[in-house]
Amino acid sequence: MPVTVKPKKFHQSHSVSPSLAQKTNSASPNKLRLNNLLRVSEEINHIKDIDALLDKVLYESRRFTNADAGSIYLVDEYNDKILKFSYVQNDTLFRSDENNKYLYSNQTLPIDDKSIAGYVALTGKSLTIRDAYKLPSGVSYSFNSYFDQIASYRTKSIFAFPLKTSRDKVVGVIQIINALDKKKKMTVSFSEQDKLYVMLYANNAAVAIERAIMTRAIILRMIKMAELRDPKETGPHVNRVAAYSIEIYQRWARLHQIPEIEIKRNRDLLRIAAMLHDVGKVAISDTILKKPGKLDPDEYETMKTHTVMGCRLFKETTSDWDALSADIALSHHEKWDGTGYPGKIENIYSDVIQFGSGKKSVEIPLFGRIVGLADVYDALISKRVYKEAWNEEDVKKLIQEQSGRQFDPEVVKAFFEIYDVIQAIRDKYKD
Repeated sequence: MPVTVKPKKFHQSHSVSPSLAQKTNSASPNKLRLNNLLRVSEEINHIKDIDALLDKVLYESRRFTNADAGSIYLVDEYNDKILKFSYVQNDTLFRSDENNKYLYSNQTLPIDDKSIAGYVALTGKSLTIRDAYKLPSGVSYSFNSYFDQIASYRTKSIFAFPLKTSRDKVVGVIQIINALDKKKKMTVSFSEQDKLYVMLYANNAAVAIERAIMTRAIILRMIKMAELRDPKETGPHVNRVAAYSIEIYQRWARLHQIPEIEIKRNRDLLRIAAMLHDVGKVAISDTILKKPGKLDPDEYETMKTHTVMGCRLFKETTSDWDALSADIALSHHEKWDGTGYPGKIENIYSDVIQFGSGKKSVEIPLFGRIVGLADVYDALISKRVYKEAWNEEDVKKLIQEQSGRQFDPEVVKAFFEIYDVIQAIRDKYKD
């Protein structure tokens, strides 16, 4: 039987003895900051997904400096003259417990000396700005106040610095914005000590980011191989399904009061696992995958085995990610009312695949229920070689009607509560 991964609490890998805790509490502020720097630098090495990593890197950079907001731009993987907007946080504008469509912006910047981030990427040097609206005369770069205007925000102090790998390659730029005083009431300038700690952290972060980018690229290459077999399984499709899934899960988890540290850990695992939900289709014949018309009953039965084949690919389970990927591949076509497939299978590795009675309700793993909804939504609302895209209202109506039948009602509720984020994801990952 496949391993079932349930949302679970994240436990620290090291415990602190009372004597060590006492020593730590009596340590100097600088030593405490250095210990914290070492701790978070180690933590980022265990994060697999690039988006989860960016969230962690930006959060810790802001925490080191008591900054209200920040953003990350990464060098485009296809054009090294372009920066892509990749992550944003803002304590004033976005509460930490709500989803945020700004994460899925398609904004880009040229790597030149005209913008702050572009200048930092171009020169490889950091910039410290006391007031974004009072830049020194004679500088080539300018501050774009558009976001401030539409969000009624006031950017003042900025510290922008490059993310450089050990080979001195710039992979991105972090901008942290509006350092706050200890009472978090007044905006102040970034101190030299703040900048020193952040730059030390950034060196480790850049290496981790480059590694996570490579991991994402490898996954997308696997999807590209599947796309050669199945034209429906595209890079944009799997990116959308993965992004829908993590946002739906985050809303579901907060509705169920799941601890934030557990949410972040599961988001990291879920994105990549969700991208591989249909990887088992590599075992299905081309005559079935590429058939332009409707499948006959025998062909449909063969197609359904992609769930089992996908699960089998993760037989050598060495991590929670492997187990979660197996779970999602196997269960994302199960239905809340028990009419889905492949159902309860006695031996998942038997030479003859014998479908069982469908899993029902919470017998279906949570992440399978979430990816199942995300996959159906994207399939209906997207144009395919064999069909036109459905009208958006018709898709929403069908999902609502299938709540309690095909879909978990609480997953449907979470989906509709973040529908503006769902729309932003569609816009970001267009076919």
